[in-house]
Amino acid sequence: MDLGESARISQEKKGRLTIHDLAAAAGVSISTASKALNGTGRMGAETRERVQRVAREIGFRPNALAKGLLSKRSFTIGLLTNDTYGRFTLPLMAGVAEALVDHGVSVFLCAIEDDPALGQVHVEAMLDKQVDGIIATGKRVDRSLPIDLSNLPVPVVYAFTEGTRGSVTFRSDDGHGARLASEWLIAQGRRRLVHITGPESFFSVCERAEAFRAVAGGQAPVVYGDWSEGWGYQAVARLWDEAAEKGQEAPDAIFCGNDQIARGVVDALRERGLKVPTDVSIVGFDNWEIVAAQMRPPLTTVDMELRELGRQAGLTVLALAEGRVVEPGVRTLPCRLVVRES
Repeated sequence: MDLGESARISQEKKGRLTIHDLAAAAGVSISTASKALNGTGRMGAETRERVQRVAREIGFRPNALAKGLLSKRSFTIGLLTNDTYGRFTLPLMAGVAEALVDHGVSVFLCAIEDDPALGQVHVEAMLDKQVDGIIATGKRVDRSLPIDLSNLPVPVVYAFTEGTRGSVTFRSDDGHGARLASEWLIAQGRRRLVHITGPESFFSVCERAEAFRAVAGGQAPVVYGDWSEGWGYQAVARLWDEAAEKGQEAPDAIFCGNDQIARGVVDALRERGLKVPTDVSIVGFDNWEIVAAQMRPPLTTVDMELRELGRQAGLTVLALAEGRVVEPGVRTLPCRLVVRES
């Protein structure tokens, strides 16, 4: 069939094309058309290519349910999280969806807060829908979700949360991000570096602090607190007061544990009559754009590449769903420094 005929069929049957229409347009049987689309059966390469080409020309899309029945897959992946605020989950989910859309796979999100009973309800709902796999994610890399996912009949991949023994887990390389920040500050000619960060009980906090001191020097100050703007503001007051009491020079560079802390730091410095970056250079962590890009000056910060984390997790759970072998273990992905004006 020529292109004109394909176009005519597409126009006449727009929105209601069936496998019968495709078979007629390609000049093959319904069985051959189905096998050509699904990559199964024995046929010549020319026939398979012709069916697929005609399908594109007339705009034929296989029925998802029928395709699933043939392949015994639902072409859906569940994303389970206790990050109800979405700070980490939403960019990660964007990466998952980006990786899977070309494979005809959809992603649906279930937020479980920190409720084991709710988590169990969502997992059972996912299994009832016959998902091909589940990606578990959360608020921090050193805490697991409040539900055991280790013995499910579908593959589970973990991203930005603690995985079970023998699982595949993805997380950002916090040490790498801290080194990028510290090395950049030193490259700007700064020598009195300090790190203002979150609670010392967090694995990521400890990993970043260790990397910071490896670059800035073993005695470089690390000040622990919480993840708030208020803490960043208070930490500046503490550091400048201590420097004044000891007759020492105040810091000329501050590496902040997240962008919210950085915003509090910048506000405190401004109130002291100090200019960023002329007097003090600032680097944040997270690249939370609604904070970092809107600060004055716009904040130089470390991006954890959560979108890429999600992309890798999505491709991996797809590989497992298709029966491919994937080595278990923790995979750390590099961070990226986003240089702005601070």
